[in-house]
This record gives sequence, structure tokens and C-alpha cells, in this order.
Amino acid sequence: MSYPYDPNQPPNYGQGGYGQPYGAYVGGPPPGPEPDNNLVWAILTTVLCCLPLGIVAIVKSTSVSKLWAAGDFAGAQKAADDAKKWAMWGAIAGVVGSILIVVAYVLFFVVLFGTAATTSTY
Repeated sequence: MSYPYDPNQPPNYGQGGYGQPYGAYVGGPPPGPEPDNNLVWAILTTVLCCLPLGIVAIVKSTSVSKLWAAGDFAGAQKAADDAKKWAMWGAIAGVVGSILIVVAYVLFFVVLFGTAATTSTY
């Protein structure tokens, strides 16, 4: 009969799961430094460009550190990449929207003053 532990060995006090010390990553050490969470870009996108896409970027960027601390390195990298993607799309949407607003104002004033200049008041 096999025991889950050897009765002749002392117990592993202070050990986490799988015989690892508490706080150690079960899957091994992290593959490198924590990825950039792009929080600054997410906040700037939210404030200056596009609110809905910026909020999504903020949510994604704040989850990077939590996933990294939990040992989900691939999930943390994906969240960092998603935060960057949403911030970029928000910035692009903000710039395109601003250009469209300027074009609309120019066309409005050209039509308004163009017709006023051609009509005679005599």
C-alpha cells in the first residue's frame, strides 16, 4: 500500500502546494520581467480621445499585475497586449472623430456663408 507521504520523513511544514515554499510559482520562475501594463496610454486615451474604448483599456491594464502575481504569465501578457490594442484603437477613433468634426464645421460654415454671400439683399 502506498502512502501520500513517507511516515519516516518529517512533515513539510512551511511548504506550499507540490512541495514548493509558500509564495513560489508552481510552474517555475517567471519567464522575464512583468509586461508593461500600458495604464498611462489607457488613461490618456480615456481622457483625451475616446471614453468607451479607453475604459476597456484601463480594465485590461489593471488586470496585468493581478494575473502576473497569480502566476498566469501568458494571461498577463495577453492582458497587456489587449490594453495596448484598446488604447490604440481609442486614440485612432478620437483622432478620426476630431477630424470629422472639423470637416463638418468647415462644410457647415462654407454652406452658411457661401449662400449668404450669393443672395442679394436689394
